[in-house]
Parts: sequence; structure tokens; C-alpha cells
Amino acid sequence: MQLGKYPRAKLAQLPTPLEFMPRLTKALGGPKLYVKRDDCTGLATGGNKTRKLEFLLGEALAQGADTLITLGAVQSNHVRQTAAAAAKYGLKCEIVLEKRLSQTTEAYERNGNILLDKMLGANLRYVPGGTAMMPAAEAVADEIRAKGGRPYVIPGGGSNPVGALGYIDSAQEILRQSGEMGFAVDTVVVATGSTGTQAGLVVGFEAAQSGVDVLGVSVRQPGPVQEAAVFKLVEPTAAFVGLKHPIARERVMADGGYVGEGYGIPTPGMIEALDMAAKLEGLLLDPVYSGKAMAGLIDLARKGRWRADQNVVFIHTGGQAALFAYESVLGGPR
Repeated sequence: MQLGKYPRAKLAQLPTPLEFMPRLTKALGGPKLYVKRDDCTGLATGGNKTRKLEFLLGEALAQGADTLITLGAVQSNHVRQTAAAAAKYGLKCEIVLEKRLSQTTEAYERNGNILLDKMLGANLRYVPGGTAMMPAAEAVADEIRAKGGRPYVIPGGGSNPVGALGYIDSAQEILRQSGEMGFAVDTVVVATGSTGTQAGLVVGFEAAQSGVDVLGVSVRQPGPVQEAAVFKLVEPTAAFVGLKHPIARERVMADGGYVGEGYGIPTPGMIEALDMAAKLEGLLLDPVYSGKAMAGLIDLARKGRWRADQNVVFIHTGGQAALFAYESVLGGPR
């Protein structure tokens, strides 16, 4: 599948590393675990959204935009990377932040991604939890147009068919790298929230007829609800890139068993996953996305989801800046 026909802005350091995790593999007794280091994409501490933003910003520039508008929760990794992309290309950046969590700390409100958003020059606008976020972003766009500006609105997580191109590209990259390393990927495990990363991976692997399973570990809602949301983006993304054969609904898999009390709320499994990744592999995960996804991978491995000889690739989606917003939970002795 050729992605060169789509406008693209240079933002990411690619390819990101694909690394074997020998000590975590040994601790769990298999499967063979690898990590795709998309925390190393290089834009303002990196993360998975940078891949999406290459195509989203490419389209924005092609349309002559002078302002990027996007949205997310207070500690959104996507927002931080969008602010960095705007700064890199000399665009203004307007952010709508949802106060999604009812109980927070001063660190959550002022440190982590929020600190970086401000350093990157974004203008932050706060709205209450439960606000209809896309209409709120469109209202900002109307305000910018009324002043003569040219806004480009990016949905939460960069999750639309344009943004999903970044993870079609990633699927192709993973297949190339694993082939060069001499192993075949059985399953890719990834945190799934706004849906674009998982949708892009599904389309990319299915387009290649690779047989690779993509298991999303939901960070916000039950598995069946998340699967429906991902498939809702898979279909238009496949159409957008001209995929000739349909993708079966069963190819979209999400496990909602590791959300805990809700989005961004720590769980014991997440804390254990952060500890194991750090102390066994020197790998820093984040508390909202990759931490819960790794908690799911660890638990499923312990339950025998995969054979010891199978190969599982974990997508590290970045977000370590949010660790500093969760110091009250993570900072004690363990």
C-alpha cells in the first residue's frame, strides 16, 4: 500500500526501534515479548500521535491553515504533540481541554503534559467533564475564522482516516523490521482509546494479509463498546486508502478488563506493570495508556493467552511526561 500520495509533514524520527524484552519474557515464562518504541518518535518527548500528526499536519499545510485546533483530557499526550507540531511549523495552536477527572491533584493540573503544553506556546481553554468536545473545538474554529484566521481542526487523538494513515505506515514498518530480525509477529498489543492507532494497525496488517492479530487494551470503556468504536473507524479508513477486500468485524479485538474505575484512574495492575517494565527492562511506561495496556498483556500472559513460542509486540505509545502528574500515586516506596 502506497502512502506517498497523501500530504505529509516531517515530524517523527522513523523507523522507531523494535526491541526484544528478554527479562520480562523470562519473568512471565513467555510469550516472546518485543516492544515497538513509539515513545521514541522524537517530537516533544515523543509518542504515537506524532505518526498521525505527520499526515494531519500535512493536510493542514496543504489547505493553507495557520492555526491547529485540537482537544483532549487535561493530561493529553496528543495535545502536547499537536502543540509541538504547531510550534515546529510556525502555526498557532488552540487547545480545548476537558476536565475529565472529578478528583485531581495540583501536580495533575499543573505538571506533566500541561507544563509542556504551555512551554510549547499553546493557548489552553478548559471545559467541564462531559462537554461535547468536537462542537467545542468547532466553536473555536468559528472564532478563529471570524478574525480572519485559517483553522484546521484535529479530532481527539488525531483519530480519523487521515490520522490513521500513521499507523498503517507503522504496521508496514513492524512487518519490515520483524522480517529483518527473523521472526513472525503473532499479536500486537496496544492501548486503545480514541481508536485511531488500533484502526490504522488493523487496516495496515489486513492490507498486507499478514495474519497479525491486533489486541487493543481499552483505557476508557468496555471491550465490546471499544471494538464497535474502532471498527467504525476501520471501515472509512480502509475505504480512504482504497483497500479492495472488506475487513471482517472479528478482526477488531479489544479487552476492556483493565480500565479499572475509569479513564486516567490508576489501578494496581497498572502500577505493577510500570514497576515491572522499569525494573526488568529499564522501560518507562505512562500511567494512562501504556501502563494499563501492559497490565493487560502481563495478566493475559500469566493466564496462558499465548504459547511460550509465540511472538507478541507491545506498542509503546509514549506519554511518560504524565508520570510527573501522578507523583502522589507513583512516588512512594514499592
